[in-house]
Amino acid sequence: MLRIAITGNIGTGKSTVCKVFESLGINVYYADTEARKFYRNKDVIMAVKQLFGAEVFNKDDILNASALASLVFGNPDKLQQLNAIIHPLVLDDFLQWADQQPEAKYILYESALLFESGFYKHFDKNILVTAPASLAKSRVISRDGLSEEEFDARKSRQIPQNELIIKADIILENDEKVPLIPRILEVHQGFNSL
Repeated sequence: MLRIAITGNIGTGKSTVCKVFESLGINVYYADTEARKFYRNKDVIMAVKQLFGAEVFNKDDILNASALASLVFGNPDKLQQLNAIIHPLVLDDFLQWADQQPEAKYILYESALLFESGFYKHFDKNILVTAPASLAKSRVISRDGLSEEEFDARKSRQIPQNELIIKADIILENDEKVPLIPRILEVHQGFNSL
């Protein structure tokens, strides 16, 4: 079984691309979504509280994600400390998930922080979903209701797209000009033929 990672900066449409792969019968592990479940683990709660204070959880120990985000997004050191808690748990969870699918030709691991986390080393290939900057910005502002400043702040914390392109094995341009589905089908057929 091939382990394929898929990534892309904010607004490129990587989740949309993953949904197309899922419609083709490919199982996708959504790292960011799965990471949230670890914030219910008592050891993680204790470690996060020690780093950021009890106020990032409510009285029932439910994570206040926006409070945590506001503390880490402007502080690379704190973000790195948080990632050191969560990322190993996510990788271990993914590897266990992957082992439960021995019949699959390939599986996908979707992550916004594939290269930042160093996880790309654990995959046979990686796919980068790209989009023009103006289109990515309009998608996110429309979808999430962000201001341009909020979008720019989030984007500034990501590896620039041109640097990601150099690291990518496969690039899927999601520019709403060239049809994307035929390209996804081509990639799918390529993985299935290996």
